[in-house]
Amino acid sequence: MTNAFTSFNGDTPQSNLDTNGMVGYLTGISGGLGLGSFETLDPSYEVVKQESFGTMEKTSDDPLTVKYTLKDGLKWSDGEPITADDMLFAWVVNSGWFDDATLDPETGEVSKGTQYFSLAGSTTGLDMTDFPEISDDNLSLTIKYSEPFVDWELVNMMGKPAHVAADHAGISLEDMIKLFKDTPKGDPANPAKPNDTLKKIADFWNTGYDVTSMPKDDSLLVSSGPFVVSAFTPEQSITLEKNPEYKGDNEPAYDKLIIRFIGDTNAQITALQNGEVNAIYPQPSADTLTALEKMNAELFQGDQVSYDHLDLNFGTETFKDPKVREAFMKTVPRQQILDSIITPINDKAEVLNSQIFLPANKEYKDAVAASGYDQYNEPDIDGAKALLNGATPTVRILYNTENPNRVDSFQAIKNSAEKAGFKVVDAGSKDWGSLLTSNDYDASIFGWISPGAGSAALPQIFKTRGGGNYNHYSDAEVDKLVDQSQVTLDPDELAQIKIKIDAATAKDFYGLPLFQLPGLFASNGTIDGIKYMGNQTGLVWNAQDWTLTK
Repeated sequence: MTNAFTSFNGDTPQSNLDTNGMVGYLTGISGGLGLGSFETLDPSYEVVKQESFGTMEKTSDDPLTVKYTLKDGLKWSDGEPITADDMLFAWVVNSGWFDDATLDPETGEVSKGTQYFSLAGSTTGLDMTDFPEISDDNLSLTIKYSEPFVDWELVNMMGKPAHVAADHAGISLEDMIKLFKDTPKGDPANPAKPNDTLKKIADFWNTGYDVTSMPKDDSLLVSSGPFVVSAFTPEQSITLEKNPEYKGDNEPAYDKLIIRFIGDTNAQITALQNGEVNAIYPQPSADTLTALEKMNAELFQGDQVSYDHLDLNFGTETFKDPKVREAFMKTVPRQQILDSIITPINDKAEVLNSQIFLPANKEYKDAVAASGYDQYNEPDIDGAKALLNGATPTVRILYNTENPNRVDSFQAIKNSAEKAGFKVVDAGSKDWGSLLTSNDYDASIFGWISPGAGSAALPQIFKTRGGGNYNHYSDAEVDKLVDQSQVTLDPDELAQIKIKIDAATAKDFYGLPLFQLPGLFASNGTIDGIKYMGNQTGLVWNAQDWTLTK
């Protein structure tokens, strides 16, 4: 893998990175999907129900009601039973039920009340549910929605072990569940005094899983999936072994999986050629393909449901003025970036002109016509100069210095923007992911990758103070459209809402999509079972099915 591992909880804003998510997927659940949960996705992005774990059943359409039932006898890797207590904890984390915070509209900081759990995603959907009903045998949990929810089938009611959170808060699991049941729902209009115990639970979930070395506390490793972490060397590798308590359908045929972190693509290829690794997930480039073909590597290629983009930070002074945002967008050499990074791999690739749709989507052409992002395919330096009117704003750009594609994008943007009078500062870092939540930059270059199904990314990215809204974008009309998207079940109506969101972000000079990422896995022939997957689980999506050939 390119990126290093930093957290056993990849669902917080500071830890929402691909490698963290993949480890989470293998050991349980991350980003709503996992091998130790109710469902995963196949390479066509269709839901695969994991009935050896449990069942999810819609019991009513009006009101929308969904019942989750665990298979009896499931255990966490530490031997503790998996029960509805764990599902209730997942619901508490993801619903925002106890939050009574009012956020400052300018800074997004809490001005009064309390926000307990910090999500990379959004509470949208589960924030429309009543407090769950739990069965007498403590194996089923039922939630009732006040309105239809577009992604109800992707709500995977499992997460971190409740008994571990209780222990870190200094209380018993029984007392934690009683706390959840007895504590009133948060009301921002009448905020209560912060609940100290609830805050301890939330603080642990928010940051307690972040690590810089192998934890001495084994409870951080507790897994519901077929794998459990057994070793971690920061900046080098993480080792997973079979979970001895796992009894589901995804048990691997081998004993140990080692994920190494190698940022340099050439070093990945060398490791593959030398037999130091069995497979790699490199940044694709023409040189990468040539080198892999020369060594007769086995290649697995396809499009990713991922795109690189340049976001302008609305939370700093540099881009408060929409004219400055527009001017900067006019300087970005998107066609040049595409031609240098992507075209050598895919000569049919085109500059991406939507923040929401990809060229293969039937709605893409209509979205481009509505947004007008295509007017920024080539730089307009004179137009940028006219908008700046002699000003020379300083722009600090954050990106991953260990990703060659992002380095190339940064250099191209810097060289072009400075022709218009911008002063571009290199704010790149190998720790770029943890810096996204800071305000120490004015623009960022990174990639979004989605599960490939559902509409959860809309509130996460575009809604005011969404968990992935790192650039502090806020627009009242977009907020309304995003809310509508979450309760609109008609696909044609939903598509039109998404197109309107795309157009509104362009009108606000949000930033620029750059290109859809091609995907590439490679092996040296020592593994059977690798299949291409273009979503956020990447190469390891079916690691449980691999077998060693030699």
